[in-house]
Amino acid sequence: MKFFILFIWRVWFYILASLPVIFLFPFLAIAAIHPKGYNFIFWCARYIWSPFVLYLSGFYTKVHYKEKLPVGESFILVANHTSYIDPFVMFQVSKNPFVFVGKKELVKIPIFGYIYKRAAVMVDRGSKKSRWGVYGRVDKQLSLGYSICIFPEVKYTDDTIFLNDFKRGAFKIAIDHQIPIIPMCFLDCKRKFPWYPRFGYPGELRVKTFKKMYPPKNIDKLNDFKHQVWKIIFDGLNQDPQKTHKSAVEKEEKQKTN
Repeated sequence: MKFFILFIWRVWFYILASLPVIFLFPFLAIAAIHPKGYNFIFWCARYIWSPFVLYLSGFYTKVHYKEKLPVGESFILVANHTSYIDPFVMFQVSKNPFVFVGKKELVKIPIFGYIYKRAAVMVDRGSKKSRWGVYGRVDKQLSLGYSICIFPEVKYTDDTIFLNDFKRGAFKIAIDHQIPIIPMCFLDCKRKFPWYPRFGYPGELRVKTFKKMYPPKNIDKLNDFKHQVWKIIFDGLNQDPQKTHKSAVEKEEKQKTN
């Protein structure tokens, strides 16, 4: 019975995620081809799509800011990636428009894929040419004044991993453009809405942001910079008094061994 309820809840989530995209599609499609249309797309995502999905799925967000997010400058949002719900939570973190760097496979989703293709920086992770092409597409978004959001974990769908190693992309962009990275922890998503519907429950989704980190000027320091950001996020998850993220990993490990 428990797993049936979890399954129905997941289906409800996907329905909720689809409805605003379907009803707003004519307006989003026009905005997607307009040179300055992304501001409208971001506004719809932050103030309509994200709260609609979160609240009606039984979630609400609580963001603890170590410092205010920069205004009038671009930055890179970096967080652990723990759930399908992460992008909706991220929209609640920043009022400043940002562009996701995401996997190309999402283009295949009907209707949503049309908007995603024109509103995000896509990457085919199996293509070296595509991975390198990301930097040029990110350059364009930064030149328009937008910020960037990247979930940098190498492999993030294994719920038994506390925090995986990070890819280099976000940190190379930060160094090349000399823009800050803002690390943050998604503390509850892994426990309350994990990748696979084996457990979960509605409630508060906490986000903890940290002070912006300015990159080194030398590309040779990239790995050190990457590790510094990784350590900040790891410690933030590990030192959470509620231990929600840690309990999700332990629960998943226990289920896999049974």
